[in-house]
Amino acid sequence: MEWLLIIITLVVLWVASLFKILHESQTASQVAVLNDGGVFCKRNVLLVIAHPDDESMFFSPTINYLSSRGCNLHILCMSTGNADGMGNVRKEELYLASIVLKVPQKQVKILDHPDLQDGFGKSWNCKLLSKIIKEEVVNCAIDLVITFDNYGVSGHCNHQDVHQGVRKLLQDTSHKEVDAWELVSTSILRKYSGPVDIWLSLLSAKFHLSGVVHCFLNEHPRRSLAAMAQHRSQWVWFRRLFVSFSSYTYVNCLKKID
Repeated sequence: MEWLLIIITLVVLWVASLFKILHESQTASQVAVLNDGGVFCKRNVLLVIAHPDDESMFFSPTINYLSSRGCNLHILCMSTGNADGMGNVRKEELYLASIVLKVPQKQVKILDHPDLQDGFGKSWNCKLLSKIIKEEVVNCAIDLVITFDNYGVSGHCNHQDVHQGVRKLLQDTSHKEVDAWELVSTSILRKYSGPVDIWLSLLSAKFHLSGVVHCFLNEHPRRSLAAMAQHRSQWVWFRRLFVSFSSYTYVNCLKKID
């Protein structure tokens, strides 16, 4: 009986959280969980990711938030995701997903550098990454960079390397005018709590002790699912489950990289 009560409570909380997200997405307020105070509005933003599908699996709440606030968004993908020999396919899938996410295809850059190949155990040089990111920052007049944090959500080494590349860029005194923010990784329980995590993210951001954290609801969750579906080569059953149950589909918390 106690287990049944717990299950019913979780189901009710899940449905209520999902309803809130869907309700907010249909209102004109375009609300964020926490007001960013204009920090992210109308900026030239560079999202730095490691593989095609990172943008849809992890960053779609942020992308949707930025797009709705007049930001000029660019995506820099450091590899084609060729670990299984499908790099060319995955490259085209990212272009299709970017259209769904309202990011102009001409502002999506996908690299196929011999020293930046996809794969666990394939370490990427942070100096090389920093150089590439710097070139993109200069060429596109970027003033705000967003990427993974030091854990990289899933612990993938390429995600972590991209974070270190951005940190290396920030160490360059000539680029201190560029703000950089990282996607906060959560515990595995929160990671798979779906829309329920919007409440935990709110509390975590409000009482975060190691810096300012801004937390955004996904204003267009259906768009996020549609974007991920463009990655047909990756759209297998377990990733369908991941996108459905992942908190990163419904909310993102960003913390400034010092």
